[in-house]
Amino acid sequence: MQRLDSFVFDSYALIGYLENESFSDRIQHVLTQAKNRTALLYIHAIHIGEVYYITLREQGKSLADLAYARIKALPISTIDRIDEELLLTAAGLNAKYPISYADSFAAALAMIKDCPLLTGDPEFTSLEKQGIIRIEWLS
Repeated sequence: MQRLDSFVFDSYALIGYLENESFSDRIQHVLTQAKNRTALLYIHAIHIGEVYYITLREQGKSLADLAYARIKALPISTIDRIDEELLLTAAGLNAKYPISYADSFAAALAMIKDCPLLTGDPEFTSLEKQGIIRIEWLS
């Protein structure tokens, strides 16, 4: 049986996709794969909240609500719980590496799901260099 491609999204990937950044075609490709059931995509709810608050702050409530609705319609599995494994993995990463607490959840989820993180956020560079996570860089 062929192993499906799997990816973890962070807020950088989602915001870039919603704002039609240069890498939007790459995101669209993996979304199409997920829709066709040839890829598994994950995001933690903390990153959906991050997209919402950034959009709310920069563009107002109506666009934040629209962004939220668009994200929820995407073929991405939302992890909306923080179990002990995710909690301790994220906290351990945050204690050892110069990443935000929210980003530590994206990295921890990528570790737990054993798949690359889709991001363009340079904050993850140290984790990749140490071999902690694999990253598929968006640019």
